[in-house]
Amino acid sequence: MPCWVTLSVHFLAVLSPLLSDPVTEDIDVAVFLPQNNSYLFSYARVAPAVRYAQRRLETDGGQYSGFRFHVHFENSDCVNDALFALVDRSCGRKPDLILGPVCEYEAAAVVRLASHWNIPVISAGALAAGFSNKGAEYSHLTRIAPSYVKMAETFTATFAHFGWKSALLVYEDDKEERNCYFTLEGVYHLMADYHIKTYAFSQEDRLDTDDVLHNIQDAEAVIMCMGADKIREIMLAAHRRLLTNGNCLFFNVELFNASSYGNGSWKRGDKYDNEARQAYASLNTVTLLRTVKPEFENFSMEIKKSVEKAGLHDCKDCASVNMFVEGFHDAMLLYAIALHKAMKNGNNKKNGSEITKHMRNITFEGIAGQVSVDANGDREGDFSLMAMTDVEAGTYEVVANYFGVNETFQLLPAFNMDHFTLRGRRKTPTETSDKSCGLGVSALTGVIVGAVLGTAMLIAFYFFRKNYRITIERRTHSEEGNTGKHRQLREDSIRSNFSAA
Repeated sequence: MPCWVTLSVHFLAVLSPLLSDPVTEDIDVAVFLPQNNSYLFSYARVAPAVRYAQRRLETDGGQYSGFRFHVHFENSDCVNDALFALVDRSCGRKPDLILGPVCEYEAAAVVRLASHWNIPVISAGALAAGFSNKGAEYSHLTRIAPSYVKMAETFTATFAHFGWKSALLVYEDDKEERNCYFTLEGVYHLMADYHIKTYAFSQEDRLDTDDVLHNIQDAEAVIMCMGADKIREIMLAAHRRLLTNGNCLFFNVELFNASSYGNGSWKRGDKYDNEARQAYASLNTVTLLRTVKPEFENFSMEIKKSVEKAGLHDCKDCASVNMFVEGFHDAMLLYAIALHKAMKNGNNKKNGSEITKHMRNITFEGIAGQVSVDANGDREGDFSLMAMTDVEAGTYEVVANYFGVNETFQLLPAFNMDHFTLRGRRKTPTETSDKSCGLGVSALTGVIVGAVLGTAMLIAFYFFRKNYRITIERRTHSEEGNTGKHRQLREDSIRSNFSAA
């Protein structure tokens, strides 16, 4: 018996180094990023984050140090460049992993092809509602950034908390990348049970604030996505119409820390600043919740050094870390985790469907905090609601948070219930009691006076009233028929426009 024990111990001693050796594999990675620095996910911004993640993963002694990533950056123009680059590689060596693209239309084409080729795709974009359908076309897509539908959960939670039932969605549509279109499509998609209207205007057209405010009517909330200057125009116009005194709540969506989406800033250094500050006291901003851990500070410093070393003097904010920079870093880590699990189960890097499965229902530590991906391959989102807490200073503060993992709505100490209470709402005609049976006070008074003045006057008034009511009823039926048709056409148009990417 001691002999067997000695032999077993010796066998384990020989085998233990082999068991502790990291899984080794060469991985070919194609990363699609635009060269144009006007994009928040340009090569200059994101590439340093990908390389940072690569160095960390390949560090000797680490769990994934056996992986050797061969990263190839390809240009993405948010139109067709990424697709063409991928097709050009079809006759040679296909990549083992694709990161990006971010833009919806370009991502749709690339993901379809990659899913056909059994290649995992991880993107910090492709946020439109259509990508939630992980059928055959988008089966290999994992979204490492919260989608627009996930963002919309913040609004459903807010509406449920305060009992609101109606909203007007106002967005600027550029007819190309359509960022704001897809942003509010997520809200429209998720809030189908609410009374939702939409108002879109072209980026090239002049903003008609009178028309926007006319469409607000009885909407309890206005949710906007557009440039900061146009948000200011609407808020100034609403303030002048006394719509910011509790008649309606105003929200803007700003997920990417970019002024192009309206960052709640009211200052322009013009004569309207004081008025804008007062108007913005009614404007609330939905943005990503920022959870920063110590490791993130080092990451930010490394990104800044890389950008400075590259000498990008024409891009002042390229050193700023945004959602896309974080997302592409975490995409590398997520793939390493999934590939490691797949290989432990006897699969290899070419089994893209199995690797993709290991990216679902997973929680891991990303560069800025915990990352949770649901069973559909979409990241859960945590969002903050910001409001102006000091009207005199015009400063904003986070007043509530929404946590997507457990679907909870957290009110913070800065939250002011009065700020979110609708006051002075206009009563609808159905709420007004009309005891004159449709005649109105003047008509009813006329009947009484006519009765007092004599039979002749009463008969004359009767015939007048009868003809008047017939005319009004005919006109009303005609208008109601036309209004119903126009409303139906409009709703059909809206539902057909808000479609998948």
